[in-house]
Amino acid sequence: MENQDPSQTKQIPTNKELGIWPALIPVFALIAMLAFNVFVFGDDSLSGSNQFVLLLGGAVAAIVGYFNNVEYDKMIDEVAGNIQSTAGAILILLMVGALAGTWLISGIIPTMIYYGLQILNPTIFLAACVIICAVISVATGSSWTTSATVGIALIGIAEALGISVGMTAGAILSGAYFGDKLSPLSDTTNLAPAMAGTDLFTHIRYMTLTTVPTVTITLIIFVIIGLNLDTSGTTDTSAILASIENSFRISPWLFLVPIIVIALIVKKTSPLIALLLGTLLGAAAALFFQPEIVAQIAGTTNLDFVSGYRGVMQAITVETAVETDNENLNDLFSAGGMAGMLGTIWLIICAMVFGGIMEAIGALARISKALLNLFHTTFGLFASTVFSCLALNATASDQYLAIVVPGKMFAKAYRDKGLAPENLSRALEDSGTVTSVLIPWNTCGAYHSGVLGVPTLSYAGYAFFNYLSPFMTLLFAAFSIKIKELSESPKTQTA
Repeated sequence: MENQDPSQTKQIPTNKELGIWPALIPVFALIAMLAFNVFVFGDDSLSGSNQFVLLLGGAVAAIVGYFNNVEYDKMIDEVAGNIQSTAGAILILLMVGALAGTWLISGIIPTMIYYGLQILNPTIFLAACVIICAVISVATGSSWTTSATVGIALIGIAEALGISVGMTAGAILSGAYFGDKLSPLSDTTNLAPAMAGTDLFTHIRYMTLTTVPTVTITLIIFVIIGLNLDTSGTTDTSAILASIENSFRISPWLFLVPIIVIALIVKKTSPLIALLLGTLLGAAAALFFQPEIVAQIAGTTNLDFVSGYRGVMQAITVETAVETDNENLNDLFSAGGMAGMLGTIWLIICAMVFGGIMEAIGALARISKALLNLFHTTFGLFASTVFSCLALNATASDQYLAIVVPGKMFAKAYRDKGLAPENLSRALEDSGTVTSVLIPWNTCGAYHSGVLGVPTLSYAGYAFFNYLSPFMTLLFAAFSIKIKELSESPKTQTA
């Protein structure tokens, strides 16, 4: 072999390990840009501008990588791998949208709401508010919708009974966020496992370990408060119940569909299979129980094979609404279908771009190393996750970002610590999702305060579930209660 001319030899640049401050530059830049973006756009920031800001954060990370001699192709390959790892989560999100559509037009969701409202009792009004809002939020997957519909009605009832609206709003939001956390229809419940690297139903099962004790304590507190309150008047929900009955055929037989889906979840059936079956059963129930609604959605008065197919497919794929004679219920009885999930999917893809570039330039590894050096214990890692979620809720003012950014930042740290990804996804929800409503300038805090007509600081002290949840997850970590190790869950070792 001939010797090469030294003048023709090209020096291959090598990249060295990032220092902690260069590694944090993209994180600080992202938080600053997101905070300003939310300030400018408010609630509309999720319509696309936040997603683009995540791409800008990725661009900042790429610039840091460029100065550290990280190749462009390496960054793109890491982004592609990150996006590929979320394929399952994206498909599940699409199926969740489809299921929400058929469960609406079949009357399953309205039936849950109908029977939930009937447990209202003046003696245990506050506890009943928690239970009703929990049922409705599980059924709809949305704390926002629950607050804007039944929440408003409950505030009105509280005023008629002479009960503090601050207490009532705290009870409403405690129940609404319990349902939001555990519902497979919730976008945050799908987002957290997607960021952590586990699957939807594993996340939900693992989250019940901290969520059920927290809501139990919350109910006990509200029962004690309620028993010591003087109430007057009645809790009249007859108008709402009549409107639901006039719009849907209500039947307890409709509970069979969610019962079957829950049974499949318990038996650890693949989430996609369970959700697909739930969607198809919901479609069948719609054709049997609500033929008039299906025909109406199809734009006709008579139901036949073609109009039935059209109506069901409309509910599965695009936004669907069932009008009632009660204006307050109309927002409740609408679903976005698969198209309604595209905003969350867009957010996930843009988050994967930011996370992929951060991973490629070695920033996530450097931050994880610093965290592991700073927090030598499992509790320390959980505490840093909770603190990061709280900090992002306060600075970036958005619960989605309080899940996305810490989710990507801490995923490797949990793996390096030998912890299963469901530990991270649970910590993200226990701190990122539920505390957003306690911060007045957060989009969630501003929304719920405006909808319910109750200042954030008036209900924050009574939203027991929301501020007890992060303490519960830290309590479990401090005493090593149900902290799953990575070796115990080989199926969830993807990031």
